Amino acid sequence: MEEFSVLLVDDEEDFLRTIIKRLSKRGIRAQGASRGEQALAMLAEEPRDVVVLDVKMPGMDGIEVLKRIKAQWPTTEVIMLTGHASIDAAMQGMGCGAFDYLMKPADLEDLLYKLEDAYRKKSLNERRQGNGTPADQA
Repeated sequence: MEEFSVLLVDDEEDFLRTIIKRLSKRGIRAQGASRGEQALAMLAEEPRDVVVLDVKMPGMDGIEVLKRIKAQWPTTEVIMLTGHASIDAAMQGMGCGAFDYLMKPADLEDLLYKLEDAYRKKSLNERRQGNGTPADQA
């Protein structure tokens, strides 16, 4: 599979660093943001292929960030990350355009599978719409 870019958004900084490091070792261009507002600013500078977004964060919550991502970057796929207590919020995210969701703590292999699947969907949608490659959108 070709290289693609991922933005991970989670207020748990240790988790964020660990996942970014593990994804980078697999050839995925991964960056992190610890707040929703920071994630939106990073996307405005450089759109990403897939966003992994925590549902529960201080400030702007994951559902609000998801809505803004889908409004501004409709082909960017979003995977919601949720704890057991917020499964309803993850389902709400699916209704707002999220690609899928994962329960925390996320298994790396499950995350990789969903990331690759989300990237395939994004690429297919862009080809259908004639938008070209993600680099053409920057």
